[in-house]
Amino acid sequence: MTNNMFDQQLATADYRLQTVSDSRLNTLACFTYLRSRFMKPIQEIYPLLSQMRKVVITTHQKPDADAMGSSLAMFHFLKQFGHTVTVVSPTNWAKWLDWMPGCKEVIDFDTNKEKANEALNSAEWLFCLDFNIFHRTKTMTERLKELKCTKILIDHHQEPDSVSFDYGISDAGKSSNCEMVYDLITESGNGDRINEEIAECIYAGVVADTGSFRFPSTTSKVHCLVADLKSKGLQHSKVHDHLFDNFLENRLRFTGHVLLHRMQVFYEYNTVLIAIPKSDLLKYYVKTGDTEGLVNYPQSIQGIKLVAVVIDRDEERKWSFRSKGDFDCNRFARKYFEGGGHFNASGGRSSDSLEVTVRKFKEALKENTSLLQ
Repeated sequence: MTNNMFDQQLATADYRLQTVSDSRLNTLACFTYLRSRFMKPIQEIYPLLSQMRKVVITTHQKPDADAMGSSLAMFHFLKQFGHTVTVVSPTNWAKWLDWMPGCKEVIDFDTNKEKANEALNSAEWLFCLDFNIFHRTKTMTERLKELKCTKILIDHHQEPDSVSFDYGISDAGKSSNCEMVYDLITESGNGDRINEEIAECIYAGVVADTGSFRFPSTTSKVHCLVADLKSKGLQHSKVHDHLFDNFLENRLRFTGHVLLHRMQVFYEYNTVLIAIPKSDLLKYYVKTGDTEGLVNYPQSIQGIKLVAVVIDRDEERKWSFRSKGDFDCNRFARKYFEGGGHFNASGGRSSDSLEVTVRKFKEALKENTSLLQ
């Protein structure tokens, strides 16, 4: 929990207990109140897994392979206990994720609110995966806030809104949310329940979020995880084909166009910027997921420390940041572009025009010159 979040909760407790005259009692009562609002450890739900419930699993808007993989892995895992389980995505997702086992059963909140709300209204448990604050679910934000069911967080991003969840775990040191779901399954004593469906979903998210095992988050535990999945029958080549050889021609041509015409290299800042106007998206019929991984290409340029991609969407400009070494993407995204995420991989947004947000990015580079050397 951040200091600001703690201060806010303490202020709330002080207000509620302002009629208590004894200062020592007041302090004790404050901390008792705060303790009741702290997110309880995820391990406390392990004994409860066998008690059948109505469960909804959700994730962030425009779910990627890790978000969808962890959600569907939990879906297949919890169904084995007899739970009624529904996965609700806030928005649509990339078509190249449709191969994932169970993906066809996922409800898109944007296009099927009636069915999604029916599941949410009856939910006893709500699992929130791969995001740690409700506004990352876009139009579902207020809906999730008002739910009275038990809310469980499993996430690996920085600065979680812990007070919004009853149980959970937030570990920014983990490679992926799929690794965390694997940990939950095995640590709860249910490793033998990992079947082919769960293995494929978990492996897909791990591969995607580790950059095929090249990012620093790839620990020895990640490789042990993969070895365990292989021993359980995982056919990893099949998953790789689905993730990396499953696109239309226009996506490859779009990528070539962007790298040739939209990429700017600022060697004085060891930075690459790719700014994509809406006209490019229309010309190449770019759909959800077609820009996934684009931010990784310029990292192959010698000496580059920061890569930024900004895309001109209808309602806002979306930023993606990747860094190498000691440049903090999370801090950069939070300070300048209403975003956040991981130390070396983050996202952001801007309501400014593409031209204005690009200008602000260049100004931010100047402010961070020493950090980018």
